Amino acid sequence: MFRRYALQSALALVAVTTLGACATNASAPQTLAETVAKTSSLKTFNALVAEAGMTETLKAAGPYTVFAPSDMAFEAVPAKTLDALKADKALLKAVVSYHIVPSRMASKDVKPGNVKTLEGATIALARAGNFVTVEDAMVEQADIAASNGVVHVVDRVMMPPKKK
Repeated sequence: MFRRYALQSALALVAVTTLGACATNASAPQTLAETVAKTSSLKTFNALVAEAGMTETLKAAGPYTVFAPSDMAFEAVPAKTLDALKADKALLKAVVSYHIVPSRMASKDVKPGNVKTLEGATIALARAGNFVTVEDAMVEQADIAASNGVVHVVDRVMMPPKKK
């Protein structure tokens, strides 16, 4: 009799453990906004996205590809230029939008050529083996997945062409 209860208890414990493991799923996919916010090397870009009023765009369905300049990339930008961006919200929004392509592109999918950005201008993409470039910026960290797109960390801040 004891054996039967011990066996039933053991089976019940295995079943509960198995079901518990199934219930604890991996963390839910995050939006681009959340992904950028949680990427430690993108603090400056994240702050500028918020200042430009683009956070909701990066939460939207997308899909988008974000070529996000790293904090080190922003260190190379003259302070006077950053101050001018922060003072001119339209220019700031144009610069942030210039780093976003309205489609999902993993690094393996990049083909040499031009693609249109959310800002409206085109950027030149190229790939050689595992190396991907965007204009004159190099992708330092590729394929950070999000539920509504992908983030690639780049080593330069790209400026959109001046509108005439």
